[in-house]
Formats: sequence, C-alpha cells, structure tokens
Amino acid sequence: MSVMADRSGRLPRQERRAQLLEAAREAFVLQGYHAAGMDGIAVLAGVSKPVLYQHFPGKLELYLAVLDQSSDSLIDRVRNALDSTTDNRKRVRATFEAYFDFVAHESGAFRLIFESDLTNVPEATDRVARTNETCGQMIAEVIREDTELDDDTSMLLASGLLGMAQTAARHWLHSPAPISQQSAAKAMSILAWRGLSEFPLTHPQT
Repeated sequence: MSVMADRSGRLPRQERRAQLLEAAREAFVLQGYHAAGMDGIAVLAGVSKPVLYQHFPGKLELYLAVLDQSSDSLIDRVRNALDSTTDNRKRVRATFEAYFDFVAHESGAFRLIFESDLTNVPEATDRVARTNETCGQMIAEVIREDTELDDDTSMLLASGLLGMAQTAARHWLHSPAPISQQSAAKAMSILAWRGLSEFPLTHPQT
C-alpha cells in the first residue's frame, strides 16, 4: 500500500525520494548520464526543480543514488540465488537466472552497472567495482567452503562465472531473435556446471 500525500499534496520524504529515484533511473537508462538533465527528471517525476534539489544537491549525487539502488538489487538477487538451495548444481542455475532476470527487468537498471557512460568518475566506477566484488566474494565463499580451494582460486572461478553470466545475459537481451530467457539461463548454467563439477566436494552436501 502506498503512502498517501497530506492535504497540501506533499508526499512523505521517503515516498518522494522513491518517486524521484524512479524517474531518474528511467531518464538515465534511456538517455545516459550526460544527456539526462535535472529539468527533464523533475518533469518526469512531476515535481518542480527546487523539490528535486531538496533531495539531491546535483545530478551526480542523484545518479549515484540510483546506481546504489540498482547495485543493491543485483547483490540481493545473487545472494537469494545462493541461499535458495544447498545443491550446487541448482545454485549455479539460480545464479545465472538471477543475472538474466536482472538484465531482462523492465527498469533497465542493468545498463547503469554494465553499460554506463559515466566511466571517468571514480565515485561511479568504484561502486560498480564494489558490486562485482561483492557478488564475486559471495560465490567464492561457497566454492571455497565446498571444495577447500584457496582464496585466490575460488575468487578466480567466481569471477569467471560472473563474467559468463553478465556477458551471456547481455548478448541474449540484444539478440535480434533470442531464445527464451529460461532456455538461455539453463544452457549457460549447464556450461558452467560442467566446468565447476571438475572440482570435487571435500564434504558431502546435505
């Protein structure tokens, strides 16, 4: 249930912030950082420009807030995939499905992480790097616990999995005649599992 505006038509601060972030995400996804403007974002959100600046001091701060939101969404998807089962084959499938779901989501938030036009601003590139690092560390932890491989090897394998998932999901999305999302994720998970299964478990799974 959404929060109702008060009699003056003003939304509670958190509700307004969410509204502004949604409008900003749409603008940044469709136009890119450099082409999107605060005037247009304010119009898209249905607020005056001063209202937008009450919440965000500038376009960069607004972009970073949207990027944080998008990054949190991807991290949560990967975490939920890993926590969904103790069967590693199913975990691999769930992780690929998480990436395909993220890329296929109507919000287009994946573009801010994987296809950003803001590559020369440390605050943005650092956030993207932390997102990939966090997802990689979560997967590496599972690999390390189940195979007792060293930290570097576990992280290498995790990075490889994420690279496969990201590249394949984006290729699938941009393909002129793509196979179904479910079939694509399944195919990639089979490919990945054939490699990972070469590293035997050091203890039985429950």
